[in-house]
Amino acid sequence: MAHVELSLSEVFAPAAGTPTEQGYDNIGRWSATVSSAGEPCLLIDAETRVVAVSTAGCELLGLGTPEDVIGLPLLDGGLRLVDFTAYRGELAEPEIDKIPPLLALSSGRLARGLLRIEAVEGASDATVDAISTPVLANGVVAGSLTFFSEV
Repeated sequence: MAHVELSLSEVFAPAAGTPTEQGYDNIGRWSATVSSAGEPCLLIDAETRVVAVSTAGCELLGLGTPEDVIGLPLLDGGLRLVDFTAYRGELAEPEIDKIPPLLALSSGRLARGLLRIEAVEGASDATVDAISTPVLANGVVAGSLTFFSEV
């Protein structure tokens, strides 16, 4: 299993002007990074809309292409989560709120957990380890950044 370490540090922004005026908003920076990443990762905004997703993330999560899901709410973009029972039922609302990307948004803290992704017909479901961190803008949670690893 792959090992992922996540370290957060204070972001340096030049003193003159606000970060947004200078083009240093965290969502914008992370969006560019995620879009070009070789690793499976995803960035959503505070309203759970997909801001950026890597090609590897789309493949792992069964989302098609990044262009297919950017701008859509995370769970309306084709992501099909199922529970870990033998019946593979869709996740109920209380469980959906606890998936790492959404939990990082609501708690403002790191979140980690396993997700079971319903596969397209003929393939087996994928189990992924998800590690999410909130993305802040002006001290407020503006989104979450999630890295995935297939288990």
